[in-house]
This record gives sequence, structure tokens and C-alpha cells, in this order.
Amino acid sequence: MPQVLDRRQLLRRGGMAGGGAALLAGWPGWAQSVSEGVGTIATLPTVSGEDIRLRIAHQMMTIDGRTGHAIGINGSAPAPLIRLREGQTVRLHVENALDEETSLHWHGLLVPSHMDGVPGVSFPGIAKRRTFTYEFPVVQAGTYWYHSHSGLQEQSGLYGPLIIDPKGDDPVRADREHVVMLSDHTPLHPHRLFAKLKQQAGYFNRQQQTLAGLLAGRDQKLADRLAWGAMRMDPTDIADVTGSTYTYLVNGHGPRDNWTGLFRAGERVRLRVINASAMTTFNVRIPGLALTVVQADGMNVRPVDVDELQIGVAETYDLIVTPDADHAYTLVGESVDRSGMARATLAPRVGMVAPVPALRRRPVATMRDMGMDMSAHGAMAGMGHGAMSGMLHRAPPAAGAMKHDMREFANAPGVRKGPGVQTISPMPVDRTGDPGQGLEDAGHRVLTYRDLIALERNPDVRAPSRSLEIHLTGNMERYMWSFDGRKLSEVTAPIPFLAGERVRVTLVNDTMMGHPIHLHGHFFELVTGHGAYAPRKHTVIVQPGGTVSWDVTANEGDWAFHCHMLYHMHAGMMQVVQVRAPAGVGA
Repeated sequence: MPQVLDRRQLLRRGGMAGGGAALLAGWPGWAQSVSEGVGTIATLPTVSGEDIRLRIAHQMMTIDGRTGHAIGINGSAPAPLIRLREGQTVRLHVENALDEETSLHWHGLLVPSHMDGVPGVSFPGIAKRRTFTYEFPVVQAGTYWYHSHSGLQEQSGLYGPLIIDPKGDDPVRADREHVVMLSDHTPLHPHRLFAKLKQQAGYFNRQQQTLAGLLAGRDQKLADRLAWGAMRMDPTDIADVTGSTYTYLVNGHGPRDNWTGLFRAGERVRLRVINASAMTTFNVRIPGLALTVVQADGMNVRPVDVDELQIGVAETYDLIVTPDADHAYTLVGESVDRSGMARATLAPRVGMVAPVPALRRRPVATMRDMGMDMSAHGAMAGMGHGAMSGMLHRAPPAAGAMKHDMREFANAPGVRKGPGVQTISPMPVDRTGDPGQGLEDAGHRVLTYRDLIALERNPDVRAPSRSLEIHLTGNMERYMWSFDGRKLSEVTAPIPFLAGERVRVTLVNDTMMGHPIHLHGHFFELVTGHGAYAPRKHTVIVQPGGTVSWDVTANEGDWAFHCHMLYHMHAGMMQVVQVRAPAGVGA
């Protein structure tokens, strides 16, 4: 078993004395910190080949000089970078050294369903002190990642990057590349964290509205606050878990560790950005550098230049940057609620730093986030009961009517009525043209889903033969999350598909929080007006009060379908898609 060293032990062994950076190359990424604020030149260990051995075990990890418990692989937390090549067959022998069941899911990879790695759905899990071998052909290229799908182990460090090189020429030209894996870390045990959310959903929100803010004219006006309070809704509830407990990481390193990636002026640098967090949506930018998006969720797209992008949990984006000056740049991964940031540096030399921008003011939810989009639907008269006209500027008594309309189940006949559904969006709209919550007035170019266009024609451009609407539901006050008002433990049957059929799925977000929705074993084509060149993704953020539609060709097997916010999934926002061959086929 590899020996686990913390930072102080490493320094005592002389790792940083003359040429020490080279001596560190074989150590896990978390052990390679140089000094706080100076810069960490480190890469995660890499494993590759046709036979790969991975050992899951408890260990320690050091972040910003503080050491704590983690679950890692081969002595590394985060887990090693797995590098494969399109066209090969890989065997991954996973040993479970824990005293509990574990698993690994290959996020975004198209694999046979029994190799997908979801206990209770596609295989039984890896029992304690046992080894399981995953074996599958690698049929794609791109930037992906892998993580545990057992309990809350992912939050403890059981995740890592997975890069697949194309078998032919790569259409993305770059002189150098860096993996930039964003994540969130907390010293709290994940189950304790979840218990706090169940007891008080806003436990970690330290940015709520105050009387002083009201008197200073910040955020909502008094009438608006009273109306929202009558509905028991908090417009500052942008993220469930915040920087009050999270440290935001780049490749396992905190902001003071300052992970650094090197470049030479004028080089085209490819950044493989992976959001491997448990709960955090990040807004990514590099002040002073344009970002050229060339890949989304492992699929090549026509290059699009932006200054910032919002990346949901489990999404990946490949970016090209061309730093042409001999100075450092700060890479910022700001949490969506602006309670903290992941920070890294791109620099020509070790030890260089750049100014770190201050956190921007946190956003406040709006009527649009409630699913009440006046601009898209015009006047409020058609909202039922006439209750919504000018509602947020009425005296508090009228707020009761507003609350009534927010639970109008006639707007969603497929949603089960119950305490787990706090609101039904009265006027949800397609928000794939939005830059993401809080970025509407960023003042520069921000990526939207509608900016993405596939580089190559999609493999299946048939029109869908049927449609399916699924509502994302929840009670934020009670921390209850579900699809169509039913959490996983209450579902009596999987969602049925036929192998090979084309289905249009529309997701409707009835909550005031964005949800990154992931369908295992598939890529789907976002319906954003690009026809045969629609962007193909495996995960998509459905913005608050918004809708997203996608077309999918069903692959045979049993597949998990869930929100990729770990504690939402744990609370029940998950179902199973069951794809079977049509009757008489293969009989």
C-alpha cells in the first residue's frame, strides 16, 4: 500500500530542497503543495493501458495546509487521472479496501449497462474487501471523469479525471494541455452535512437578506420581502452548501495552495475543465484571457469565444487559451452563490502569481427563477384567479393568492401532490439562451447552451416518435427532492423506453434552484435550434423556473437518471430509465 504523507512530512524529507519539484512528480497531487500562495506545480498521478489496477481506501489529504480524512485511489485523493485511447478495450480491476460497499461510475462513457457502476441499478456494487473488474471497449474520445456512486463517498474525494485520446487526428490543436478539475471539500462528514440540511435547509447560507441591507436599499424591497416570506421562500437560497463549510479546489488544491499550470507565451493551451464537485455550480473565467470553447461533455463543438462560462456539476468543457504575455493569469472558479472560489494560476514560471479578483455580489432569485417570466408571456392576466398581476408590489394579504397559484397542480397533471412539492412553476420558459443564474449582467461574453453547435453532424437525426415531460420537484424548506413529486424510494416502476426509439424529453424545473440532470449511458441532443448539429451532452443544467428539451436515442439496459447534486440525489431526485428491445426482437 502506498505510504500517505502529509505536507509537513514531505518537507521534512527534503522534498523541496534544490530540485525538489522534480522529486515530487511521483507523489499524489494532494501531497505536492509547495507553499501557500506561491504556487503548486503538480499533476495527479496517471494510470493507463489495457489492465489498470485501482485500490479504493481511506487516507488523509492536505488542503491549504490542513489535513483531514478522505477516500482515495492508489493513495491519491482526488483519484488518479485515467488516460485511455479510443478504440482500445480496457480492464479496470477495482479493489475495495473499505469496510463498506463501493463502486465506480465512468461518467459520460458509453459502456454496457452492467459496467456502468451504479449499485442496485446496473450491478450489485463492490462488496468490502472484494475486487470487481470492469471491462468495456472505449468507443469515444474526450474529457470525462469517474466517481463513486455509493452513498456519499464522492464528497470524500472518491472522484478523478478520465481523458480519452482520439484514435486519429485530434481536431483540437494545442501546444500544451492542463486538466483543471474543480471540486468542493468540507471537513464535515457527508452524512452529518446531509443531516444539517434536513434539519434546516438554509443552515449553510450566510448571505441572507438583513435589515441593514433593506435600510441601505440592497436586494429586495420591503413589499417583495414580505411576499416572498409569506410563501416561505428565500431569494438568497442559491446554493444549498456554501463557502461557509466548503473549500473550493483545483485538482485537489485549495486557493492558498494555488495550483499552477505553466505555459510559454504564444502557446495554445488546452484546459480540460471538469466540474467534479458534489454540489457546486462554478462560474469560470480568466481575467485578461478570452476562452475558446472547443468541446462540451467530451463532444467537439464549433469554436466559440467567451469571457466566462457557468459549468454545472458533472459537466466538462474544453477551452483553448492563448496567453501572449510573459506574466501570470488567475483562473477563477467562483461558486454560483459567490460565497467562495476555486483559484489557480497559469504562469510562464513557477512562483508567479496574478491578482485574484474579489468575489462579486451574490445573486438574488427573481420572478423568472420562480417560473413567472413576464417578458416571455406578457401580462399576468392568464395566470389563473387573476392573482398574479403586479403581485410582488401588493400588500402582504395578496401574497396568499400568489402562494395558491404557486401550487397550482393543474399546471402539471403528472406531478403527484404532496408535501415534497412546494411549488409548480406557473409560466416556465426555455432558458437555454440564458448565461446562467447571476450572470445576466456580467458585462462581458458568457456562454449559453444555444452558443454550442456540434462540430460534426449528429449520428441520429430522426425526428422523435414520442415526447415525455418530467418535472423537477422539491420542497426547499424541508429539503425534499424528486421527479414528478416522487422520490426514488416511492417509485413503483422505471421510466420505460424501447431500444432505438427517438424520444423528446422536456424537463420542467418547478424549483427555484438550478439542477444538473444526468442520464447514464446516453448522449442527448439539446433542442436549441441547430438541427442536425445540435450539441450532444450527457448532463444539462435546468435553470430555476426553466425548461430544457432534448432528443435521445435509447440504448438498451437499465440506466440511472438523476440530479447530479449529490445531496439532491441522496434525498430522492433520481429514477431509473429501463430500455428494452421491442417485442419480438431478439426472441
